[in-house]
This record gives sequence, structure tokens and C-alpha cells, in this order.
Amino acid sequence: MINRVCRNALCSACVLLLLMSFHTAAQAQVEDLVQTLSSQLGISGGQASGGAGALFEYAKNNLSPDDFATIAKGIPGMDSMLIMAPEPENSSAMGKAGNVLGDADSSLGGMAGLASSFESLGLNGDMVSKFVPIVTDYVGKMSGDQAKQILQGLF
Repeated sequence: MINRVCRNALCSACVLLLLMSFHTAAQAQVEDLVQTLSSQLGISGGQASGGAGALFEYAKNNLSPDDFATIAKGIPGMDSMLIMAPEPENSSAMGKAGNVLGDADSSLGGMAGLASSFESLGLNGDMVSKFVPIVTDYVGKMSGDQAKQILQGLF
């Protein structure tokens, strides 16, 4: 009985350690992207993670679920990146603008929302174009060339 209890406790401890190491590895990969963005663009870590999250949120909202899954598959910290994405200011107005413009111009409303998200981080909307190549390179490294091409196709 004691052996069984000890074995169960040991198994539980091993599973917990594996989960913690996976979380640590995922966090390190996200931190790599944040550090790269921060150092190359001269911005804070919060701005870097929020901006990357905003790009991933834009991708999630503008790609098919399968295409977004292709991008997200190699990025274990994707959920935390999406959480860091700021809500665009006047997001309901942006959605209405997209509806008024019609489907052909709905990406214009989406890009305006993306620029608004960046502005809420204290970044100029023009920073979106500086984030894109860094984030797409990261996606290519983590999820493969197909994922990189899918993401580049949005911008």
C-alpha cells in the first residue's frame, strides 16, 4: 500500500515537473520574440508583447481556422500572446467602418484597428510595418515556411 502511494506521488511529481519544464520552454520562446522586438525596435517588453499579440489577434480574426492553426502550431506561447493584445480603441466603430466599406475593403477597417491597438500601446501606427517582418520571421522559424507565407499574405 505504501509503495503504491509513493509510486503515485512520484508519478504525479514527474508529470508536474514535465509540465513546468514545457511551460518554461514555451515562455522562453515567447520571451525570445519579445526580446528581439524590444532590442531591434527600441521599445519596452510590454509594447513588444502587446504588439506581437495584436498581430496574432489580427491574423486569428482574418484567416481561416486552419490557416491560423498552421501559424500557431509551433508557437506554444500563442495563448499568452493573444491575451497581451490590446483592444483597439473604438473597435466597434472600426467594425462598423468595415461593414460600411463592404467585404472588399474590410481589411482596411482591420488594419485601422491594428494601428489603433499599437497606438494604445504608445506606439505609432507605422510601427505595424516594422513588427511584421520580425514576427513573420519568428513564425517561419517556429512553425515553418508555409506558416510564414500565410502570415505574410495578410500584410
